Amino acid sequence: MKFNVGKKSASAQNASGGTAVKPKKKGRGKKLVALILVCAIAGGGVWYFLGHNKASAAQASDTTYTTAAVERRDITASITGSGTLEAANSYSVTTLLEGTILTADFEEGDQVEEGTVLYTIDSSNASSSLEKAEISLNQSQRSYNNKLESLEDLNVTASTSGRVISLDVEVGDDVSAGQTVATIRNSDVMSLTVPFPADDAANFYVGQTASVTLDSTFEVLSGAVSKISAVDTVLTGNIIVREVTIDVTNPGGISTTQSATAEIDGVGSSSGSTFAYEDEAVVTAAISGEVASLQVAEGDWVDKNQVMVVLSSDTLEDEIQSASESLRNAELSLESQYDQLDDYTITSPISGTIIDKNYKAGETTESNQVLCSIYDLSYLTMTLSVDELDIADIAVGQTVSITADAVEDATYEGVVTKVSVAGTSSGGVTTYPVTIRIDETDGLLPGMSADATIVLDSATDVLAIPSAALMRGNLVLVTADSPSAANGTAMSIPGDGQKEGTDSAESASGQSGAEYVSVEVTVGVSDDSYLEVISGLQEGDTVAYIPTTSSGSSFQMGMMPGGGGMPGGGGGMPGGGGPGGF
Repeated sequence: MKFNVGKKSASAQNASGGTAVKPKKKGRGKKLVALILVCAIAGGGVWYFLGHNKASAAQASDTTYTTAAVERRDITASITGSGTLEAANSYSVTTLLEGTILTADFEEGDQVEEGTVLYTIDSSNASSSLEKAEISLNQSQRSYNNKLESLEDLNVTASTSGRVISLDVEVGDDVSAGQTVATIRNSDVMSLTVPFPADDAANFYVGQTASVTLDSTFEVLSGAVSKISAVDTVLTGNIIVREVTIDVTNPGGISTTQSATAEIDGVGSSSGSTFAYEDEAVVTAAISGEVASLQVAEGDWVDKNQVMVVLSSDTLEDEIQSASESLRNAELSLESQYDQLDDYTITSPISGTIIDKNYKAGETTESNQVLCSIYDLSYLTMTLSVDELDIADIAVGQTVSITADAVEDATYEGVVTKVSVAGTSSGGVTTYPVTIRIDETDGLLPGMSADATIVLDSATDVLAIPSAALMRGNLVLVTADSPSAANGTAMSIPGDGQKEGTDSAESASGQSGAEYVSVEVTVGVSDDSYLEVISGLQEGDTVAYIPTTSSGSSFQMGMMPGGGGMPGGGGGMPGGGGPGGF
C-alpha cells in the first residue's frame, strides 16, 4: 500500500494559484472541515504505522535465536508435591468410665497386638449392678411366662374324658375366673368301693379280677381292682377292713342309686356300697373373659384336654404386651451392664507401637480421658493436594518416588492408594487429595515432611528437543543444513543490516538473518524442559528457537518469527500464532 504524504489536492493547488473560489453554502463548509479532520487522522495513523514497523523491524533485527541439536535422551513426565508423613493407623485409647486402674502392664515403645489387654479398672460397682439386672430379668421372664400361660387358659378344656352333661354358658357371656362352664360325666364305667378284711386286702393287687353282685337283681358282673386303700379302717364290732375300688363296665342300667357287693379270690366284701361314676368333673374357667365360641354341645362325648369353650380378653392381650416390653427392657438393661463390665477391661484396638502412656496402675481416671496412644507403623502414608488440571492423570496403583529432608541421600518408593473425588477450592483453584502408601520406611517417622514425585509417563532413549522449540501447529524451525530441512518450508528472517522490504538473508546459523525451515513434527512425552519427537525430525537436525522470556505478567514462548501488530490491537504469530500445542 502506498501513501502520498505532503501532496496537495487539485482544489488546494487551484486555490494557491489565485483561482477564484465561489462562496459555498454553510452546510458544505461543515463537510469540508470534517474531511480535513479525517485526512489529518489518517496521516497520523500512517505516520504511526511506518514508525511502528520500523521499530518492529529493529526489534526483529536484534533477536537472537538459540540452536540445539536433536538428540536422544530419557524423558519422564511427572507431578510433584509435598506433604507430611503419617502412620498407617493411629488410635488414642480412652476410658468410658471412671475408676481406679488395677493393672497397666506395658510401657512406651512396646509392640502390642490387637486385643492385647492394656488396662483393667476396678469393676466392683459394676458387678453389683450386673447382679441386680440379672434378678430383674428373671422376674420379668417369669411374669411374661405367666401371661402366656394365661393366654392358653382362654381355651377352656375338658379335665377328663366323658359326656357333656351340662353346658352352663353361651356365646357373649362374661365369665369370671373359677366360674363353672360345663359338667362332664363318664357313665360307661362304674366304680364300686367296698370294705374287705384288712388281712385279705393286703394280698390283693390292682388289676385283679373281681365279681360284683347287684343287690336288686343278684346279677353278677365282672370287674377289676383299680385301687386298694393303704389305710385300715375299724368297723362296728372291731372289724378291721380296707376299702377296695372295683371298676365295672356299665351294661347300660347301672346308676349311682344301685348297690352291690363284691368278691375277690373267694373273699367276700364285709359290706356293700352304691355305685359311683368313674369320672365326673365340673369344668371351670381359669381366667376371666368373654365367651367367644362354644366348641361342644350338651350330650357330646369329649376327650381329656379337648377344647370346649373359647374365651377372649382384651385386658389379657394388653397385659401380655406390657409383660413383653418389660422383659425386653430387662434384657437391654442386662446387656448394657455386660457392656459396661467389658469397658473395665481395655484392650488395644489395633496392632502397633505404644507412643505415649498417660496413666499407670494405682491412678484414678475420669471418663473420656486418653490413657495412651498407639501408632501402626507397618507402613506410612502421605497426602498430596493435586491441582484439578492434573488430577485426571493420577490413578490408583501409580508408582511414587519419595524423598525426605530428614533422611539424606535416600529415595523411597510409594504407591497411590486413593484418589479422592472430594475437592477443596481456594483462590479459584481446586485441588484433590491423593493418598500414597510407603511400605519401606527405614529412617522415616510420622510427622516428617516429604516430597513426592508421581511418574505419569516416561520414554527412554528417544529423540528430544527443547520444549520452547515447538510452535503452534506442531511446527519446529530447523537450520537449512539439517537433514530434515528437505521436508519443510523455507522461510527468511530479517537479519542485522538487512534493508527493509528485501527478501535476502544471510545464512549464519543461530543468528538473526539466518535462513530456516519449518518442519511439522509429532510429539510424545514431555517434561518441564524437553519434548519427545515421534516423527518429523532425526538425529543430526538442529532446531532454532527463541528462548522463553518473561516481563512482568506477560511472556513469549515458541513464537513464529517476524510477528508485528497494529496499534491498539497487539501483534502475534502469523495467522494468529501462539505457543504450540500444550
